[in-house]
Amino acid sequence: MMSASESTHRSAAEMRNMTRTSKTFCLAVALFACTAPVETLAQEGARAGVEITPDVVYGHKDGMALTFDVFRPLDANGAAILYMVSGGWVCRWTPPEGTVARFAGLLDKGFTVLAVRHGSSPRYKVPEAEADVRRALRYVHLNAERLGIDANRLGVFGGSAGGHLSLMLGMVSDAGQEGSDPVLGAPSRVAAVVAYYPPVDLRAMVGPSERFPALDFPREQAASISPILYVTSDDPPTLLIHGDADELVNISHSVRMQEALKGAGVVSEFVTIAGGDHGFRNPEHRVRAEALMADWFDRHLGGN
Repeated sequence: MMSASESTHRSAAEMRNMTRTSKTFCLAVALFACTAPVETLAQEGARAGVEITPDVVYGHKDGMALTFDVFRPLDANGAAILYMVSGGWVCRWTPPEGTVARFAGLLDKGFTVLAVRHGSSPRYKVPEAEADVRRALRYVHLNAERLGIDANRLGVFGGSAGGHLSLMLGMVSDAGQEGSDPVLGAPSRVAAVVAYYPPVDLRAMVGPSERFPALDFPREQAASISPILYVTSDDPPTLLIHGDADELVNISHSVRMQEALKGAGVVSEFVTIAGGDHGFRNPEHRVRAEALMADWFDRHLGGN
C-alpha cells in the first residue's frame, strides 16, 4: 500500500505524462491541419464540379510569395479569366473554398478562373500592384499548357481598384521583355476586359491619403498608371459597368473611358446600373452585373 507521499508523487508524474501526451497529440493535429488543406480543397471542389488549386506561386517579393488560386470546372472550355483580388489596392487572402461561389456564372460557362493576389497596400503602392498582376499574366502565358488553358483566350475582370488593374492589363500589352527571367520574357496580353466602377485617371488622385495609402506615390508616375491614357485601336473588347449612385468613384470615370475606347474604334460597351452604388451592394445590381460580365466573356472568348 502506497503512502500519501508516494501517492502524491505518482499523481504528479501521471499528470506530467498526460500533459506531454496531450501536447504531442495537439502538435500532431496541428501538423496534419497544415498538410491537409490542398487535398481537402480538391475533394470538396470535385464534389461541387470544380477543381481548386490554391496558392500557385507566380513570383516572389521581399521574401514573400505572390500567388493565385485556380478554379477549374470539370467541363473547362480552355479559356481562362483572371480576377483581380483588389479593393483600394488592398489585397487579402481568403480560403478559396469560400470564394468559389462568386465565380459561378463563369464556371457554369466552362471558364477557368484565376484569382490573382498582388502585394497589398499600405506596404505597396499602385504601381507595384500593377507590376505584380502583370507578372501574373505573363506567368499564365508562360505556363498556359501546364495550366490547361489557351493563352489566346484570356480575359480579366475586377471592381474598383481591381477594375483599374484590369484596364491596365487590357490597355497596355507587349510581347515580352528582354532579360534572364523567363516570366518577364512572356507576353502580357488579354483578349477581353470587364471593369466595374474603375478609376481610370490617377493623375488627380495621387498623394498622401489616409483612406487609400496605395495612392501615396510620386505624382510623376501617375500618368504611367492611368489606363485612359493608353487606349489604342488594337485594345481588346472592353465592357464597363458603373452605378450612377457611386459616391466613391464617380461614374464620370467610366463615361470618359468609354469615350476614349469608342474614339479609338475599340469594341466596347458601357452599362449604367440605375441607382447602383460602389460595390453593387444591392443583390439585384450585383446579379445583373455578373450576368453581363459572363455574357461578355462568352461572346468574346467562347464559352460552353
